[in-house]
Amino acid sequence: MPQYHGALPPEFWSRPVMADALATCDMAVIVEDIRIARGWSQGELANAVGYSQSWVSRVINGQQSLTIEQVRELADRLGIPLHLLRFASATETRKGAGPTRRRDFGKVIATAAMSLPTACTGSDINEGTAPTLRAITGGQRLLDASSPARDLARGAIAHVELTERALKRAQHTPFAPEIAAGASEAAGFAAWLHTDMGDLGSARSYYQTAIAHARQAGHHLLEVYMLGSLASFEIEADDPELGLTLAAEARRRMGADAHPTAKAWLSCVRSLAYAALGDASACTREIARAEANVVRQENTAPPWPWVFSFDDAKVASHRALAGVRLRNPNDARAAFSEALHGYNAGAKQAALLKVELASAHADSGDVDEAFRLATEALRTGSQFRSERVITRVRRFRRGYNGARARIVNEFDEQLTDVLTGQRGK
Repeated sequence: MPQYHGALPPEFWSRPVMADALATCDMAVIVEDIRIARGWSQGELANAVGYSQSWVSRVINGQQSLTIEQVRELADRLGIPLHLLRFASATETRKGAGPTRRRDFGKVIATAAMSLPTACTGSDINEGTAPTLRAITGGQRLLDASSPARDLARGAIAHVELTERALKRAQHTPFAPEIAAGASEAAGFAAWLHTDMGDLGSARSYYQTAIAHARQAGHHLLEVYMLGSLASFEIEADDPELGLTLAAEARRRMGADAHPTAKAWLSCVRSLAYAALGDASACTREIARAEANVVRQENTAPPWPWVFSFDDAKVASHRALAGVRLRNPNDARAAFSEALHGYNAGAKQAALLKVELASAHADSGDVDEAFRLATEALRTGSQFRSERVITRVRRFRRGYNGARARIVNEFDEQLTDVLTGQRGK
């Protein structure tokens, strides 16, 4: 039903089509959906944003290029949650986006960087500094779905240094907390990239920096996000006890009244730690907590730094991972089927899920399917030069002690080629 006045309800922004449009900054979809929800004609929409009807028509039809400032202006006039926008082309995240699209998007990021005179020249910091810093990080995150981490690392490190310089200039200004939050997000992304590259020492250091800046910003949920991310990192690095300690600190700081997305996500992090420790009862309890939170009515528009709500498919993916670690292959495979049905993962994340699913198939005796999935994951790891994916594939192979079937021998040959540099160059 059209809504002519007042703010649009939170659930409007969390609908799958709108969430995807916000995540890719697809302004054509965003503006048209707002027009329909408001019950406006194109002329009425033009009056609302202060542009001509022909200009608005070109925006809706995807024929009008927008500057970052114009995006911000439309967001302000139409009530679009700016913190959910990620400055990128919608085609960039679609399957098949190639190097030319990535280069074009690189220009958008460069444009964003050029709009940061306050952080680069020492002139006064202003209210646009932090949003622009965060827009750059958001764009880099989108590129991570289609680019090797090693190709992004240098730019991400430079951006961390840029945010650090901006933060120093912002001392004793009212903009310091927001810039500290941007610095935290930039450091957290650098940590993520270094994890993918297998540089665990650097990753850990960047996570610690991200936590420190989140505390400096006074943003409790951001601190929870970074603490939980470090907890997940340590669990994956085979230290589940430390992961639980960090997750417990994150839960303490989060408080009882936190957003359901944060609660569900942190419960899932804890579930994997308990699964790694072999505590099936505690793992099940945490998964149940996550499931209870994702169905809460308030779990609509997620709080920053979460971009998407934590939904049933994401909980199912953690239930599947826990099933693999607890050696419950039937439960794991059923959960994977549920997760993959509703979880739109990027190539590298999908490869990690395939390795785990391969382990579940191997445990149930389906060797051909297990090594088919592991081979697909290995191919993705090689393509993206992802040490994280390749390490998971190697861990899967070390854990297999079954018969030397033909498919196993073929897999070993391909793994040897990757490890000796014969593939993926």
